[in-house]
Amino acid sequence: MFFFFLNDPYVAIVGDIKKSKKIDNRSEVQNKLKQVLEEINNKYKSDVSAKFIITLGDEFQGLLGNGINTIKIISEIERKMYPIKMRFGVGIGKITTEVNKEMALGADGPGYYKARNAIEYLKDNEKKKQAIAADIRFEVESDNQATTLMLNTISALMTAIKESWSDRQREIIWNMLEYQDSQIDVAKRLKIQQPAVQKSFSNGKYYAYKDALDTIGKALEEIRRDVV
Repeated sequence: MFFFFLNDPYVAIVGDIKKSKKIDNRSEVQNKLKQVLEEINNKYKSDVSAKFIITLGDEFQGLLGNGINTIKIISEIERKMYPIKMRFGVGIGKITTEVNKEMALGADGPGYYKARNAIEYLKDNEKKKQAIAADIRFEVESDNQATTLMLNTISALMTAIKESWSDRQREIIWNMLEYQDSQIDVAKRLKIQQPAVQKSFSNGKYYAYKDALDTIGKALEEIRRDVV
């Protein structure tokens, strides 16, 4: 058991675009983000308690009724928005206001406080110009410090691995993560040889990254509630 809660928690996600003010085609990027969030709302509608929407020009938020697909949703947004880089604050805790299924605006409570604190922490770390700042941070309500530390340590290691990828390694690894099949299938889709896939997996530390991703996913699966 990873978590302990006194109340049924939600999973609040607040995300935004890194260095958005330096992007030349901001309106195009914002339109793309809107489209990606609509796709997420449709694909994961059984998980979504309040739909993901853009709240400010470069920031968005959404509310999940369980943690089962949290890391998949974050990874999918990240992949679809690339090469635009994103950061994500994930808050796990109760919501004290009424939840509007059609939008994440207006809802409030410890879950959102934690998510906002998490993303501000990431921003502060980036300003300190740390060698590699994590792009996903978790904050959890109640007595869950050990689990929170584990999640954030794994997240930081995942970021370090991702930052080491070449463009080709990223393309191959993300293709595998999206389709979850075999090296041969990845090679066919990308029209390359299977040994090239294997080499990218090895040099890009794919299996360590996948294990880390699965560990976070397994922990978050414990967060479950009925989505109305």
